Amino acid sequence: MSDTTIDTNVLGDKIVRVLKTIFDPEIPVDIYELGLIYDVFVNEDSEVKILMTLTSPNCPVAETLPLEVEEKVKSINEIKDAEVEITFDPPWSQDLMSEEAKLELGML
Repeated sequence: MSDTTIDTNVLGDKIVRVLKTIFDPEIPVDIYELGLIYDVFVNEDSEVKILMTLTSPNCPVAETLPLEVEEKVKSINEIKDAEVEITFDPPWSQDLMSEEAKLELGML
């Protein structure tokens, strides 16, 4: 192991912080708290794969949101590359939202 070994937990936290700066245009809550991010994988080469969904297949940002996520995650210095995969399995539902998001939207 070299001294340049990355701490994937620290990197994961950085990725989450970046994801929390990206908002769904229709809902004033960030995509992380909305539950749109299903999984974040970081390999030893500092390449990131993000499995995410959209609130609906007809989401107006279906084209731009994954690109925004990729670009913002790639902007983290330690990240070599980032790829976003969109899935609708399982479909997004309000159950995936954090308590914070539900509170923000007056659902609690």
